[in-house]
Amino acid sequence: MKKVGLTGSIGMGKSTTARMFAKSGIPVHDADATVHRLYAKGGAAVKPVGEAFPDVVRNGAVDRDALREHVVGNDEAMAVLERIVHPLVQADETAFLAEAELEEAPFVLFDIPLLYETGGDARMDAVIVVTAPADIQRKRVLERETMSEEDFERILARQVPDAEKRNRADFIIETGEGMEPARRQVREVIEQITAMDE
Repeated sequence: MKKVGLTGSIGMGKSTTARMFAKSGIPVHDADATVHRLYAKGGAAVKPVGEAFPDVVRNGAVDRDALREHVVGNDEAMAVLERIVHPLVQADETAFLAEAELEEAPFVLFDIPLLYETGGDARMDAVIVVTAPADIQRKRVLERETMSEEDFERILARQVPDAEKRNRADFIIETGEGMEPARRQVREVIEQITAMDE
């Protein structure tokens, strides 16, 4: 079964695009949703993250805001966190893949925000990059109540630039023109990937 990575910088419309693939019958594995489950009460990451960062576990779950204070801007702490979380996410991916095999879909989609940054593209048969003009991206991000200009710039600094992502992509979906053009592109990409040689 073909494994396809879906990625895109913050504010590009990646999550919305992933939902379009899911509605079209493509099994989608959402890395962020997996991390949310791992951090929730009873999640597999709670104990190891709590041991590495003792004050971030509250009411049996990882407090993401408290964790963010430890790791944002601290490369060493981020590396510690990634060593804990990435293997757990990959184990979840493996289980997802086994289940998707039974569905006989033409391919599976891995929604991974930091696909290029973590070298995850090497595990994929193809990569789709979701993109939009920079002014639309900025507007979308700064409309989020939890996001400041400073936070936005800090996140962008950690991500591979959009232009580089587009250069490395096998497929590009532009979301700056609205929902219907994006849906049309999703349908076209599904057809093209389905037609790819195994």
